[in-house]
Amino acid sequence: MPTTFLRAALALSIPAVLAACAGPSQPAATAATPTVAAPAAAGGPAPGPATAAAPSPATAFTQARQAEVARAYDLADPAAAADARRGLIAAPKGQVRDATGRVVWDFDGFGFVQGAAPDTVNPSLWRQALLNNQAGLFKVRDGIWQLRGFDLANMTLIQGRTGWIVVDALTSRESAAAALAFARQHLGDQPVTALVLTHSHVDHFGGSLGVLDPQDARARRVPVVAPAGFMEEATSENLLAGPAMGRRAGYMYGSLLPRSATGVVDTGLGKAVALGRVGILPPTLLIDQPTQAVTLDGVRFVFHSVPGAEAPAELVFALPDLQAFCGAEIVSQTLHNLYTLRGAKVRDGLLWSQHIDSAIGWSQGAEVLFNQHHWPVWGRRQIADFLAAQRDLYRYIHDQTVRGMNAGLTAGEIAEQLRLPRSLDAQLRLHGYYGTVRHNVRAVYQHYLGWFDAHPANLDPLPPVEAARRYVALAGGAERARAEAQAAYDRGDYRWAAELLRHVVLADGRDTAARELQASAFEQLGYQAESAPWRNFYLTGAQELRRGPPARAGGRTAVADMLQYTPLERFLDAMAASLDGPRADGVALRINLRLTDGGEAHGLWIENAVLHHRPAPLDGPVDATLTVGKVDFLRLLTGQAQAPALLASGQARVEGNLAALQQLFGLMDRPAGSFPIVTR
Repeated sequence: MPTTFLRAALALSIPAVLAACAGPSQPAATAATPTVAAPAAAGGPAPGPATAAAPSPATAFTQARQAEVARAYDLADPAAAADARRGLIAAPKGQVRDATGRVVWDFDGFGFVQGAAPDTVNPSLWRQALLNNQAGLFKVRDGIWQLRGFDLANMTLIQGRTGWIVVDALTSRESAAAALAFARQHLGDQPVTALVLTHSHVDHFGGSLGVLDPQDARARRVPVVAPAGFMEEATSENLLAGPAMGRRAGYMYGSLLPRSATGVVDTGLGKAVALGRVGILPPTLLIDQPTQAVTLDGVRFVFHSVPGAEAPAELVFALPDLQAFCGAEIVSQTLHNLYTLRGAKVRDGLLWSQHIDSAIGWSQGAEVLFNQHHWPVWGRRQIADFLAAQRDLYRYIHDQTVRGMNAGLTAGEIAEQLRLPRSLDAQLRLHGYYGTVRHNVRAVYQHYLGWFDAHPANLDPLPPVEAARRYVALAGGAERARAEAQAAYDRGDYRWAAELLRHVVLADGRDTAARELQASAFEQLGYQAESAPWRNFYLTGAQELRRGPPARAGGRTAVADMLQYTPLERFLDAMAASLDGPRADGVALRINLRLTDGGEAHGLWIENAVLHHRPAPLDGPVDATLTVGKVDFLRLLTGQAQAPALLASGQARVEGNLAALQQLFGLMDRPAGSFPIVTR
């Protein structure tokens, strides 16, 4: 999905990254121009002053590459353009803002995406950006509507007997509320009579509180339907690796880039991620059977569980009486990720293909296939062809990667060689606008064999900065290496130029000439990329080389509405992963935590430089006991409350040795979440 960080009081930093898509994590910042930080490069000198060079124009080599892509495919694709606009009732304009006036979503922010592709954007990606630019309220068929372009994902409305059944609630409270208000403006004011959450990525549930008020939902007994395991996955995915994933998500979704022909133009899966408040509603009905029929407000649903592929917890469903099928996110109008650039566990390509194969049978009789990204597919033959192609796309990548593995090829070698067959490559809706063939190959390889390529030299390689210094020396010094990189750049060999300059920049972060040349190489690679995340990564890397990383990560109040539903064990796991092990060597501490409003009690202790916890008080003597309400404890963790104020007010109490508690929190790292990526 698109990332927020949870900060604890008392020197504790506990990150929570909300699962992404599609998973995007919520981007950490929204500014087009970041505040420049000047941290020392890890293991190397501090980078020099940030430069303010303008983006490079597309070179003749890049222009030639774009022209080659335009010749190779029918990018006009009038059928897809017609489908993306089909059923449009009304298009929104202006902005969605939060209670403070901050812009959460800008309907006009991608207004420049129109007409012919500029030479700084891959024309195939430009086509996808044009199709994703169709925002509004759309009629899918009688009784089914979609709101697209209000967030990264779609909100679907299904007419029930007494109101609307909402499928997926977008990322934020504000974008979801705006979408629902827009629908009411054009379709009439109807209540929400059920909420279906298709899977555990934040862009599909984060706006739940903009769709339903919890008290009203309880009073009216509004069903909230989700797949088995939803709450655990929705509240815990990425929690431990929050700062790293959040920083990388900013690269993947281009959250620090301007929206322009030399900046972010799309995400491949949708335009962008809304940056508002993220919440959740616990399900009242779990789909815990492989196939489960349920009637919601008079509408028959046949749910099918499809876990462990696109998302750990996911469902799809048929609407037999409406002759419709919802594919959630197991299919979309692009190749999806088996590995996401923000960082996550790799996904099972074989299982994914098998789920789609099952969906071919489940969708029999459907006249329309609608998904929770992009536009629908109409017609029985068209649906069958679409699903078969998606199934074969993932299966081909899986099978051919395994074949290469068993022939002794490494992940990189397979990725360099593997090409889709013409029957699949000719279908633009299978292209890598979001995921890519090359990275999905690496994901399949990692799924089976892990990161190690079996070459002994890679058992214990030198760290990057040390290796870079030696490579630069071997090249005859930085000036010689820069000259070779410049020659590569001048002949359009941008991959090699970027690789050479990686070593020069890592060896000496103050080398502004190398930084600028590498930034230019990244820009050309970004301009040529068909994948929006690849483009965003390259262009954000160029920006960081010129300006430095952002000074701070994002705010921490956006996820406050979710925290009360996150099991405390997940926070304690993250707390344990924040312990500074070397400083904790030899430390022995025993702490009890008691929550006054939930009756929970947890014991924490440090042993062998590891912080352990269990859901029960520790037996025997302890150094201190912290008693506090869960809400206040979470407010401490998010920085919304300060420990001294809570202690002074009596809302928190410490028995025993206060210094021991302070020592525990003092052993916690405080990752800023804004570390350098290309200059470390």
